[in-house]
Amino acid sequence: MPKFNYVAMDPRGKETKGTLEVANQNEAIGRLKEMGFFPTKVTEAVDKAKEGGGKDAKGGKAAVKKGGGSINIKIPGFGGKVKTKILTTFTRQLATLVDAGLPLLRGLKVLEKQEKNPVLKDIIGKLGQSIEAGSTFSEGLAQHPKVFNRLFVNMVKAGEIGGVLEVALSRLAEFMEKAEKIKGKVVAAMFYPVAVMFVAVAILAVLMIFVIPKFRDIFKDMLPGEGLPAFTRFVLAISETVKDHAIFVIIGLAVIYFAFSAAVKTRLGRALFDRFKLNSPVIGGVVTKVAIARFTRTLGTLISSGVPILQSLNIVKETSGNVVIGDAVSAVHESVKEGETITAPLEASKVFPPMVVSMVDVGEQTGALPEMLMKIADNYDEEVDNAVAAMTSLLEPIMIVFLAIIVGSIVIALFLPLIKLMEGMDGSSSGGG
Repeated sequence: MPKFNYVAMDPRGKETKGTLEVANQNEAIGRLKEMGFFPTKVTEAVDKAKEGGGKDAKGGKAAVKKGGGSINIKIPGFGGKVKTKILTTFTRQLATLVDAGLPLLRGLKVLEKQEKNPVLKDIIGKLGQSIEAGSTFSEGLAQHPKVFNRLFVNMVKAGEIGGVLEVALSRLAEFMEKAEKIKGKVVAAMFYPVAVMFVAVAILAVLMIFVIPKFRDIFKDMLPGEGLPAFTRFVLAISETVKDHAIFVIIGLAVIYFAFSAAVKTRLGRALFDRFKLNSPVIGGVVTKVAIARFTRTLGTLISSGVPILQSLNIVKETSGNVVIGDAVSAVHESVKEGETITAPLEASKVFPPMVVSMVDVGEQTGALPEMLMKIADNYDEEVDNAVAAMTSLLEPIMIVFLAIIVGSIVIALFLPLIKLMEGMDGSSSGGG
């Protein structure tokens, strides 16, 4: 009997791999569903010894063409991603159609016809085919992990089990819309300082490459036998380095950037960088409030949709976007797993403010944890607005002072030789008198 290697997701959304000894691929998929798994890939295991024997028998050519090759379940959309804004619109439209009483399959066909994004359009068509073949909506979504994350899949699954799919889709759409709103505010707030920095760097590059070298020639003619001030020589040296070794400067900056990117991808580097962002004086408040709002809204949305608490915490950990927050959620998961409360590990993490810990404690004791989490999220959404406004107002004077120091230093460096020349002229005039 042939063997099939599989990759599947368990009920908690965790990826698992293994091998089944069954008659065919369809039986393997059926067996996995009976076990409570959502298969994403099932391939027939190839016997390397037999494959090698087949090659010897045909003079090195591949002999196994039927039954010996691998059979893949293709995951539509695997090669491309869908923007969050487009996916949010699709979720909201599907929730509206289902809530209006339209069958899910018909709603998908309606959205497929009007969808302009080719990747999502293909995925919607495949989802419809999956449902027609007898699979559930959540099982179809699970086969597109690059588009629909575990949060999406598990909330839809909980809605299907509870018979409230339209409610789950509406909550998902609301969650995604608010997440996009917060992201948009932060991006809009950062646009101004980034634009100013870009213009400043461009101006400094022009000064260093084209303007300052002209002054070097002027100073040589004006002060032929006298040395330039030390600060002026320092600025001229920087200008000469940038002008004559521009390629090496660019390469050096690129190496620094890629080295930083590689370091951030490691577990330790990511943890250090995330902690730095949380504790930094200017943007730390915004990052902390965004992380808390995301944590509470995600957890509250999952629990209120019927997803088990342990499974919800696993999903929140993976979607937190911050290693420090993820470690805190992991500690909460272990605490709940041991039958303890959520409050203690949250307080021990030193990340969540006392107000958040107290509100979670009250929600846990009164049995209204999802509602309390959503209240915290709504409150912190407003806090994010205030923090973004404060950060923007603080960054503007910092940028102005920074640019003033840089440009002022260059101007002073260029005027020092002129001052020295004028002092020399005054001295010679006094001596002549």
